[in-house]
Amino acid sequence: MIDKQALIDRFVSYVTIDTESDPNSDTTPSSEKQWDLARKLAGELEAMGMTDVTIDENAYIMATLPSNVAHKVPTIGFVSHFDTTPDFTGKDVKPQIIENYDGGNIVLNKEQNIILSPDYFDDLLQYKGQTIITTDGTTLLGADDKAGITEIMEAMQYLLAHPEIKHGTIRVGFTPDEEIGRGAHKFDVEKFGADWAYTMDGSQIGELEYENFNAAGAVVTIEGKIVHPGYAKGKMVNSMYIATDYINSLPRFETPEHTEGREGFFHLYSIEGGVDSTKLEYIIRDHDKNHFEARKAMMVQLANELNEQLEKELVTVTMKDQYFNMREKVEPVMHIVDIAEEAMKALGIRPLIKPIRGGTDGSQLSFMGLPCPNIFAGGHNFHGRYEYVPVESMMRAVEVIVKIAEITAQREQ
Repeated sequence: MIDKQALIDRFVSYVTIDTESDPNSDTTPSSEKQWDLARKLAGELEAMGMTDVTIDENAYIMATLPSNVAHKVPTIGFVSHFDTTPDFTGKDVKPQIIENYDGGNIVLNKEQNIILSPDYFDDLLQYKGQTIITTDGTTLLGADDKAGITEIMEAMQYLLAHPEIKHGTIRVGFTPDEEIGRGAHKFDVEKFGADWAYTMDGSQIGELEYENFNAAGAVVTIEGKIVHPGYAKGKMVNSMYIATDYINSLPRFETPEHTEGREGFFHLYSIEGGVDSTKLEYIIRDHDKNHFEARKAMMVQLANELNEQLEKELVTVTMKDQYFNMREKVEPVMHIVDIAEEAMKALGIRPLIKPIRGGTDGSQLSFMGLPCPNIFAGGHNFHGRYEYVPVESMMRAVEVIVKIAEITAQREQ
């Protein structure tokens, strides 16, 4: 039986440590404060009895739970990240614990009238009668992905305390900077030494994912010419008007707010500029590789067409691939998804197998040679003040980790 209070205490001890990553930093980890939790985790792994505990110069943590069976079993891994997003503050997190949630509004912050309501976030109603951990409305919670870390730690603690549960060698990995797309960049797959792994980084209970977006970032720069507006005829070139033409030439309804499932999109997330220069920043996403390449080509072609119309090279596009759909790396070893699905079903959890409308360390790790599907960590409304996590979902995630380890050992007998 998973110790509910111990899990809550561990989770709260993690989320109250500020680990916000910094996209403007070139270091790894990108923020010095990530070391605070990294060192704490390494110390806890050693204290509980894990072996081969290491923390490298970039704050990547690895540890081993040795096999307790005589027969050969594949080495499996579980991975989570300890940074939180820079999109919303994770400083001075004050978790609120709501016992026996009654299905009504949760007042996060009375003074600021911030309310977590099932009228807007109807997923809340799934957790009526459960214990929910929320923010106080002024910060994010950090369940992404400190819930995943908590679950892995609790699962290792449980397996150490219950040697009657048979398992092979299990590797644990905790990473910095996932939220800024660098979580796997310096992950030493060879050192980790697992045949496959699972990221504990999904959302609601039951999620099991082995597909994600192909992703790229694009910067569109438009150069203009500024002169005194009273003498501008035939001389001024207003880059903002050209930028508007560019924006409006992309498919209007192929944006995040109009798409779902496997549908891709162009997402304009930043505009900076004036008359003489405007910069547009986009992310490009699509599950289908051919459609993904077509989206990138469309953005370049549009710039070329505008330059032809203007008879000047005023529009430039720079583009960088970020990650790819891990499906092509996981499908050849689908038994690793089957094991996770079997574990959930054995525990009475309905698997929700669906594509991720985003990315995960598991995507990059899969292309680095470590096939790595994604499993639920239990949280909702990540990256904002309305983030919450049901404690019972976290407890079920711990059980899933334990059951995966058990099934993997049984399959090899």
